[in-house]
Amino acid sequence: MGPGSRTYLCYLDLLQNESTQMPSNPACRAAVQQAGTTPLYNWFAVLDSNAGGRSVGYVPDGKLCSAGDRSPYNFSPYNAARTDWPKTHLTSGSSIQINYSNWAHHPGRFEVYITNNGWSPTTPLAWGDLTHLQTVTDPPQTSGPGSVGGHYYWDLRLPARSGPHMLFVQWIRSDSQENFFSCSDVVFDGGQGEVTGLGGGRTTADAIAAKAAGSTGIQAAAAHTGHGTHAAAAPDVDAANAAAEATSGSPLTALAGPLAGAAVLVACVAGAAFHRGRRRRQADARP
Repeated sequence: MGPGSRTYLCYLDLLQNESTQMPSNPACRAAVQQAGTTPLYNWFAVLDSNAGGRSVGYVPDGKLCSAGDRSPYNFSPYNAARTDWPKTHLTSGSSIQINYSNWAHHPGRFEVYITNNGWSPTTPLAWGDLTHLQTVTDPPQTSGPGSVGGHYYWDLRLPARSGPHMLFVQWIRSDSQENFFSCSDVVFDGGQGEVTGLGGGRTTADAIAAKAAGSTGIQAAAAHTGHGTHAAAAPDVDAANAAAEATSGSPLTALAGPLAGAAVLVACVAGAAFHRGRRRRQADARP
């Protein structure tokens, strides 16, 4: 999810520490210790095959970030209410580009929400904490499904906010009952899309994209019926058994280590990165 979702950014953090298979970020590390690495190698599979567009009253409060615990993988640790998840830094009232993985292409609509003023990341995310911002139906995409860097994209004008918040997206397929969900920790502090909480440093969304685009390696396996490319096999070494005291490594501006993986999800926020995204869209022949 661009801004990066919890599962995606923890996946990048994991790849910085391939030798131990243990993220350096405390929240990501705790999640891996509970659920292992397989959910992160399938970070894009936070899904419910039977959601059918249902939201309030169907996905329980406190379980929004794990698709109500109905995914084929155990994403329940990514509901943890804590302040140290990796974050994307944004500017209140600015326009950003949302990027959402098209690792498997499906028609449908995206429902975009943000937490209300006064929300605290120390409380489990509930539907009552959210304000609906936007509905986007069948947005354009760049690169093909299943390709590194492939994603849907659209613009979003951010509301007036300050401090820590959560962007929540529900992707509702129109060709089946399957829905995808994502939680992205953001902080409104005048930032331009920088990411912190990975390796102890600060990087830009463009830097994450560049590193991930040059990576190799995801091996597809079946996540759910009919969509094998939704899933990937984790390495033989499971991080739940790896050393918990993995070092934080170099600052994320270097993003040390190869970023093996799935589709790149980045936020091009205001400034130069945002305008580069606009130029790319103008050159894109697809509607």
